[in-house]
Amino acid sequence: MASPPPASGDTFDLRKIRRLVELMNEHDLSEIDLRQGEVRVRLRKNHGLLVPAGGVSFAPPVAATPAAASPSSAPPAAPAAAADEQLAVVKSPMVGTFYTSSSPDSPAYVKVGDHIGPESTVCIIEAMKVFNEIPAGVSGRIAAVLVENGEPVEYGQPLFKVDTRR
Repeated sequence: MASPPPASGDTFDLRKIRRLVELMNEHDLSEIDLRQGEVRVRLRKNHGLLVPAGGVSFAPPVAATPAAASPSSAPPAAPAAAADEQLAVVKSPMVGTFYTSSSPDSPAYVKVGDHIGPESTVCIIEAMKVFNEIPAGVSGRIAAVLVENGEPVEYGQPLFKVDTRR
């Protein structure tokens, strides 16, 4: 005999599924497969993507490629290398859509020149209708925002450059 669905009438409780995704990320799990009666929830990461049960996968969005530098500009040598050593890069922990603020009417979490700490929220990445606040992970001053609001991002893609000099 099958167990009854939740009182809400919805077979899948979105809050519980979101919590499962959080647990997967917290504990670096690649798959969760839960069954209760005839109800089954299976979440599986595939290179940062969640794949629903049944093996249907979603192709990651294609990231825009930066324009190539003009051939006439010679790369600066030592000063740029020394400056880059002081820059930390905040990278995307997942595939999704990058947002600079919590809503279109809200100001951006950070902008160039802002001081941040490791716990400072720098952006939101939406993945499968879940909005994930992304912490900086480093202290310093925002030196560059590398992604435009609303652009798709890949796992590991640089989002911000942070000057870590005091």
